[in-house]
Amino acid sequence: MALAPSERNFTDPTPDPRDGSAVPTLSLLTPQGVRTTNGPYAERVADIDDAELAKLYSQMIVQRRIDAEGTALQRQGQLALWAPSKGQEAAQIGAASALRETDFIFPTYRDHGVIHSRGVAPAEVMRQWRGASHGGWDPHEKKMAPVQIIIGAQTLHAVGYAMGAAFDGMGGSSVVFLGDGATSQGDVSEAMVFAASFHAPVLFFLENNQFAISEPVELQSRIPLVERPRGFGIRSVRVDGNDILAVVAATREALERMDAGEGPQFIEAVTFRQGAHTTADDPTKYRAKELEEHWAKLDPIDRVETYLRGRGMDTEAIVDSAQKEADGVAAELRAAVIGMTEKDPEMLFKHVYSEPHPRIAEQREEYMGYLADLEDGA
Repeated sequence: MALAPSERNFTDPTPDPRDGSAVPTLSLLTPQGVRTTNGPYAERVADIDDAELAKLYSQMIVQRRIDAEGTALQRQGQLALWAPSKGQEAAQIGAASALRETDFIFPTYRDHGVIHSRGVAPAEVMRQWRGASHGGWDPHEKKMAPVQIIIGAQTLHAVGYAMGAAFDGMGGSSVVFLGDGATSQGDVSEAMVFAASFHAPVLFFLENNQFAISEPVELQSRIPLVERPRGFGIRSVRVDGNDILAVVAATREALERMDAGEGPQFIEAVTFRQGAHTTADDPTKYRAKELEEHWAKLDPIDRVETYLRGRGMDTEAIVDSAQKEADGVAAELRAAVIGMTEKDPEMLFKHVYSEPHPRIAEQREEYMGYLADLEDGA
């Protein structure tokens, strides 16, 4: 008898006691701090010694601090909205550290670690969340598209970019980040059809944090999400998304395969969203406390700290240094947000269409009138 959605478990790497099955999941660093050093995937990260791993650890701490500051700023009325990323640091920092400058990134609204790793200034990160800009940074300069709010739409953009790069012979790949909920969108299926059909060098990096707002992944799909791309003819691999070494290894392999002309690749990084979907969400309404406690023990930052401590590293000094850097970034971010001004309110209406559009003109007049009323104290 088939298991009901509430009985299935696609995200725990251990065998399900009800049917004995487990989805193969790459892991190189256990929650207990034991590192695998043998095998092809381990060899791909052999260059990441303890000192390099400590640097990645520090980057994860910085990301978590940025996330906490974003939440605080939204609660204080400084941001319109914020999408927390706590718990997904290994997936984001691991993937970002493996990318090259020539790889064009298409992020989601939750990829704060990926965005920060690309050298985007705090003020640029927050401009869109503040509602002061369509984006915040120059996509050509950073080799990264603006944050995408429409679920799954960035996959089509990434495939289009990769197809163009291939057709023009300019080289390079595109990397698109998406969440588990996005796999239920038609855009994602269409993107994989085109990617496979045209052999586009695009990496789909799925951050499976297990809940699409309030629905668990088992309700969204009858099969593990890593199986879906294979139906389109796309090679896929599943990794422990809280294991930064496994994420780096899988991402490096995917890039190598695309460079070798093997076409699109897909990585499912199984992680856990420790906080709310956004600051407008209350996860206690749909998520069991026991599940949160289970995944708290698998925290990606704690895992690396356990390993480094076991190796005799001065983790207290590493944490202290990372916290000072994180506090500096947070302070810069807060100052940028509070001091941010909307220099050209009409800019929001200038680049929607290439040609003048009557509805956009009408909206512009309404908005400018609204601002004028505010100035008049109306």
